[in-house]
Amino acid sequence: MAREAMEYDVVIVGAGPAGLAAAIRLKQLAAEAGRDVSVCILEKGSEVGAHILSGAVMDPIALNELIPDWKHKGAPLDTPVTDDRFLWLTPKHSIRFPNFTLPPLMNNHGNYIVSLGNVCRWLGQQAEALGVEIYPGFAAAEVLFNDDGSVKGVATGDMGVSRTGDQKDSYTPGMELHAKYTLIGEGVRGSLAKQLMVKFGLREGVDPQKFGIGLKELWQVDPALHKPGLVVHTQGWPLGENGAQGGSFMYHFGENLVSIGVVVHLAYDNPYISPFDEFQRFKQHPHVAEYFKGGKRLGYGARAINEGGLQSIPKLVFPGGVLIGCSAGFVNVPRIKGSHNAMKSGMLAAESAFAALGAERHHDELADYPAALKASWVWKDLDKVRNVKPSLQWGTVLGTLYGGLDMWLHDLGIRVPWTLKHHKADHEALRPASEFSPITYPRPDGVLSFDKPSSVFLSNTNHEEDQPVHLRLRDPSIPISINLPLYDEPAQRYCPAGVYEVVVEGGAPRFQINAQNCVHCKTCDIKDPAQNIDWAVPEGGGGPNYPGM
Repeated sequence: MAREAMEYDVVIVGAGPAGLAAAIRLKQLAAEAGRDVSVCILEKGSEVGAHILSGAVMDPIALNELIPDWKHKGAPLDTPVTDDRFLWLTPKHSIRFPNFTLPPLMNNHGNYIVSLGNVCRWLGQQAEALGVEIYPGFAAAEVLFNDDGSVKGVATGDMGVSRTGDQKDSYTPGMELHAKYTLIGEGVRGSLAKQLMVKFGLREGVDPQKFGIGLKELWQVDPALHKPGLVVHTQGWPLGENGAQGGSFMYHFGENLVSIGVVVHLAYDNPYISPFDEFQRFKQHPHVAEYFKGGKRLGYGARAINEGGLQSIPKLVFPGGVLIGCSAGFVNVPRIKGSHNAMKSGMLAAESAFAALGAERHHDELADYPAALKASWVWKDLDKVRNVKPSLQWGTVLGTLYGGLDMWLHDLGIRVPWTLKHHKADHEALRPASEFSPITYPRPDGVLSFDKPSSVFLSNTNHEEDQPVHLRLRDPSIPISINLPLYDEPAQRYCPAGVYEVVVEGGAPRFQINAQNCVHCKTCDIKDPAQNIDWAVPEGGGGPNYPGM
């Protein structure tokens, strides 16, 4: 069955902060110039915001530029930060760093505690009011190319295909969306961005991208324990006990709501580490648990995070399109913030595309986009912290001390003349299981700590079961023949949703993929030591639905 095609000036993949900001900016520019620019956004989630997961403390700098009257228009930024704390945890105690010792850029005053998913839902409303066409539930599954090799657009995935690849009665072929320029804003480790980076060599000459996995829960707590505006970040216990690095966040906002989570850097070498179980253990710390007495867990989710920073940003342009937001990687790791940079990247890409359309150009490289980005506050934001993440190769304590000194020097007007390097990708860090002892994590108590099945239930994850498995093994034999004997198959533990299991049948192990559990975090695509797992988009609309996350 032939695919239908729709024509647009600009097609955007992903209704996250970057994609929505780009669409809004394009329509603003078109209105100012009295021109018509057609803009379409494809979103694989069932609705705008469904797949958005972040802490989140939001720096409003980009929103102030994009929609200066956002308060009047009802943007869901209702809880300003009023109390900012940074702690070092030991198993039973916490040590607070005085705020005056922290680099000024770590100060969260002037920022807002938000549900980033709800912010995106609101941005989606603003975009649609300006005439942007948004299609949630349609996953961009394929990049389309012109005869000259430039990007022509994208195609959505076929609907109604069975697990065996047969067409069901409900079969509908995908739709082609052609554009003069295509903006890829599908988030961390996006499947289309991966293809484009290989085809156009976008990662040549830059450091490997580094990643973390962020695990988050949303709680409703006792009003007597709720402190609106409180932001707490920690390092130390429990991650250091098993050789992992990372930190935690706890944000009080809204009506007795608390966002709590852990970020585990995926450069860990111990294959027995389970980020999910480290998170559940963290909540048992006495200085954490005290906030949740009598509370109720409302939501759970997990998402990979770009952590490479400035030295890991790929080439951003290719013939016919650009990378924006987390498809490129603009997260400021020590600040644990990226939405402001993502939005600004989308806005700058929109300005570049609009200028090109006005000059009647199409399908070429928007070279002024990366130039504008490097001249913007985004680059300054990332340059200040470029040595923080790579310094952690020296260990958490020494790396943190160096990173703090480096940031302080920046704030004093002294930019050190070196840029530290990321030397290897995260999947290369794992060492054989024989060098470690298995980790016995505490059993969940059902009060503060929980198991994976009950957590996935709270993520509202749903996939049509009779569809092709979207977690594809390049070589189906590797999990059992290589990963199991060498690493005790770490997919059983690094996946935060119980997707991967080693099942013993008749005395023989078998690798099982429970694709219906997948929360689209992309950790498997990143951390698998053989790079054997290829995450592809499932049927549109599948995956988690994060209300209020």
